[in-house]
Amino acid sequence: MASFKTVMKSGHPPTLFAAFLYFDFCFAIWVLNGAMGPFITETYKLTPAQTGFMISLPILAGAIMRFPLGVLAQYIGRKNAALTEMSVIVLAMAYGFFFVSSYNDVLAMGVLLGIAGASFGVALSLGSGWFPPEHKGLAMGIAGAGNSGTVLAVLFAPPLAQAYGWQAVYGFAGLVMIVPLVVMIFLAKEPPDCHGQSFKEHVSCLFTKDGWAFSLIYIITFGGFIGLSNFLPTFFYEQFSVTKVEAGRLTMLAALMGSGIRILGGYFADRMGGILVLSLVLLAAIGSFLALTATPSLAVTTLLFMLCFAALGAGNGALFQLVPLRWPINTAVAGSMIGEVGALGGAILPNVMGFSKQYTGGFATGFVSYALFTGLVLGCLFLWQRKWVGAWVGPRGKVLDPANETLGEAEAGRVTPATA
Repeated sequence: MASFKTVMKSGHPPTLFAAFLYFDFCFAIWVLNGAMGPFITETYKLTPAQTGFMISLPILAGAIMRFPLGVLAQYIGRKNAALTEMSVIVLAMAYGFFFVSSYNDVLAMGVLLGIAGASFGVALSLGSGWFPPEHKGLAMGIAGAGNSGTVLAVLFAPPLAQAYGWQAVYGFAGLVMIVPLVVMIFLAKEPPDCHGQSFKEHVSCLFTKDGWAFSLIYIITFGGFIGLSNFLPTFFYEQFSVTKVEAGRLTMLAALMGSGIRILGGYFADRMGGILVLSLVLLAAIGSFLALTATPSLAVTTLLFMLCFAALGAGNGALFQLVPLRWPINTAVAGSMIGEVGALGGAILPNVMGFSKQYTGGFATGFVSYALFTGLVLGCLFLWQRKWVGAWVGPRGKVLDPANETLGEAEAGRVTPATA
């Protein structure tokens, strides 16, 4: 606890809390259609492929919107960007409550839900902006634990949908979104780590190999987390014939594990090194995906998903311990770009699972595909880290000792004392 108190004293805890709450509620709204998937599928008699597309559309829309919001935040401030986004979300939920009445309306609503998914880079940069480099992993882990919004969605949306109708859930979501909006207004302060840059400098991470390397890793860690979080209610409902509410509760167990472990992922990345933690969690994810192909019992399947989500959550925290070390000035833009590509991977996963079920009669093909891709990325990480260590990061992915830093200011995007 003493160490945790030291970390909190080094930054601004109220802003970190506001960023967590903002991301948490946005994440819950982002995955609403996934949490209500069995209800929507039953209402419109959807095929597995249609269900997969319906679930993946908010993820895809959110991924596309992340980078533009990250760039906007660099100009109007991260707090203002968050407030603007949450205000638009409230209006989008009103549309869902009053106007959704067909499958096409659900798809349109999926695009609007994507607005909430754009919050990622802004929330993490806002929450960690007050903290020094050696504590950013834990700060980002706390802010990023807002993906526990999945737990809120799968815990509350199914019972509310069963009691009041699934369209009414959009209305409830719009009302509760006012809570983080008010908290952000009164508690958050814009971090002092923003420096004047041109648009070209803001988006420089798009043209670096490191940015795309991080994005591929995030396709596995975050893409797997958000994709499975959205698809698991449908998976449990169809695979084990549990009730819609029970499917949500089973999903909650896995999502809660992944969200909580994200904080530990950032914590251990600060101390052990983000690269080392990433290597370990990717190995655990491969094992989990392959074990799920054996179609074990409901209890074993739930435990395997909890292990899988724990690995993915820790990987999310570890990766974003590295992001502010590589891009200390334009972390919001870099985080949004990486989050955008990673979320695109999450949009692919429900479709892969839907097609796997529709054309093979099971989900094993989808799990094998993700395991193979994870193994490929793990092999690439082994090669990438040879160039990273000593250039902008220390051994195993720890903070690089400034005395041994060799990467130039222009390439790393660092700020010299004269310009800080």
